[in-house]
Amino acid sequence: MTSTPAERLPLSVSLIASNEAANLPRCLASVQEWCAEIVVVTNDCRDDTEEIARRHGARVVPNAWKDFQDQKNVSLDACTQPWVLCLDADEEVSWPLRAEIEDFFRTGQHGRFAAADLPRKSLFLGRWLKHGDAYPDRCLRLLRRGASRWGGDRSHTFITVPGSVAKLKTDLLHYSYPSLAIQFYKIGRQADDFARNAAAAQRRFSLLDALFRPGWRFFRAYVLRRGFLDGYPGFYLAAATSFSALLRYSRLYEAEHSTTTPPKS
Repeated sequence: MTSTPAERLPLSVSLIASNEAANLPRCLASVQEWCAEIVVVTNDCRDDTEEIARRHGARVVPNAWKDFQDQKNVSLDACTQPWVLCLDADEEVSWPLRAEIEDFFRTGQHGRFAAADLPRKSLFLGRWLKHGDAYPDRCLRLLRRGASRWGGDRSHTFITVPGSVAKLKTDLLHYSYPSLAIQFYKIGRQADDFARNAAAAQRRFSLLDALFRPGWRFFRAYVLRRGFLDGYPGFYLAAATSFSALLRYSRLYEAEHSTTTPPKS
């Protein structure tokens, strides 16, 4: 059921997007009928991202890229409503989650909290993952506009909130990697970011970490968190998480030991 402007929640939707024409229609369609405002900050778009955003009623704010947290804070600052729902372009607000958010406002819960987090469920290799490291993947996404800010580093961003946080129960849907090639690219990029962050923090390579952390990551995801219940996608993701840990420490070793000339034999 479509809401009139007067019936929409006092809620801005905050996104960043670059070349997201494939994902953006699904994301924006899930919020445009019941949220008062949509803000999409864009950069370096070579497809129809900006046109799609405007077609769904969004206010488009072009901004030169610096990093994820800076871009997300630009989007956050451009919002005008008392509350903000922060989304990624590859996410979708389901009807049950919409109903829970509407209830959050209707029952006055928004007056008692500074923010709310929610579980996120990812589609991977054709299956919705419900176990392992991938779920419930709670994310703080609904927040009172004002003091909350995005922080983090090159690999991970998070929101800092001064105040109490409610816990919603309904899943945010995440349409994750459309191909394994894209996931492998991200694993490599995160390993590079890990090495740079470690160097900046003067953190050295640890053989013990390289030996034991990959195995622990697989055991935790596949056994302790029951990733085996997600079939082959659960096994693959646990193995990929283990490999990602190995690659990060190997990348750190490489950064510390590589030279411009080959070592003497």
